[in-house]
Amino acid sequence: STSLHLYTEQLDIFNGSKSDITEFLILGFSNTPSLQPLLFMIFLLIYVLTLLGNIVIIIVISWDIRLQKPMYCFLCNMSFLDFCYSTVTAPYMLYVLLTTHKNLSIKRCMTQLYFFNSFASVEYLLLTTMAYDRYMAICKPFLYTQVMSRKACFWLSLAAWISGFTAALPVTIFTSALSFCASNVINHFFCDVTPLLKLSCDDPTTIEMTMFTEGVVLLFSCFLLTVMSYIHIISAILKIKSTEGRHKAFSTCGSHLTVVVLFYVLVVCVYMKPTSSHSLDVGKILSVIYVNVIPMLNPFIYSLRNKDVKNAVVRL
Repeated sequence: STSLHLYTEQLDIFNGSKSDITEFLILGFSNTPSLQPLLFMIFLLIYVLTLLGNIVIIIVISWDIRLQKPMYCFLCNMSFLDFCYSTVTAPYMLYVLLTTHKNLSIKRCMTQLYFFNSFASVEYLLLTTMAYDRYMAICKPFLYTQVMSRKACFWLSLAAWISGFTAALPVTIFTSALSFCASNVINHFFCDVTPLLKLSCDDPTTIEMTMFTEGVVLLFSCFLLTVMSYIHIISAILKIKSTEGRHKAFSTCGSHLTVVVLFYVLVVCVYMKPTSSHSLDVGKILSVIYVNVIPMLNPFIYSLRNKDVKNAVVRL
């Protein structure tokens, strides 16, 4: 009833132009008020495990000299990324679940949207870089130490971060220029572009075309490069005669392949469809997995499937 009252109140005051809007109302999971205490505990546990898991990975890789290799340098970047990625949305979602205050200013909404898109773009690029690293290690082992030096690892990682934060700018700028007339209630647990487009009274074609273009240039290119790397990797592994050798070679990239499959499947399900055919309730559920669960699972996937990381954790 409290959520309904807030919803009605917001609709009552929302009758002016874009200049009258000062904030959005994050609906979150208000359609299940009786479950909100349970959801708060579940998401708090997920967030704490995400922070602890990724911090442990960063500490272990920084501390253990045996892990001072390009593969683990990229893994350290990925753990820091997942730490930041989860922190963009989780604290405010927990705040919304715990209190009845669901208002978010437009500036904070656009800031959240920008950083969320930035970290997502960095993840595509880091996963692609890690696939290239595994390709060099398995398919070009004699050139690996020359090509994948510490300096190369640093520049590849830096390029991924800079490119990701640059790629997020166009969508954020176009979204911030929209006028909203349908409502100011965001049917989501954070400021994502799809629910914002649902609220806009402007033609979403420009933003949708921008998202499609970036999807082709960034997402599809990263996906294609990753697939090409793994085609060569699997081909090289199958040529290894001994079963033990094939198993050892595949174990070095099995965890990364698992994360790649999970990440791209969920990205396609959440974003690769027209706004008009997008169900916000279904998108919200998929986003929980994509935004909260995957960053929590990544440290466990990498540590459980990687003997070197497991041994380093035990030593620490």
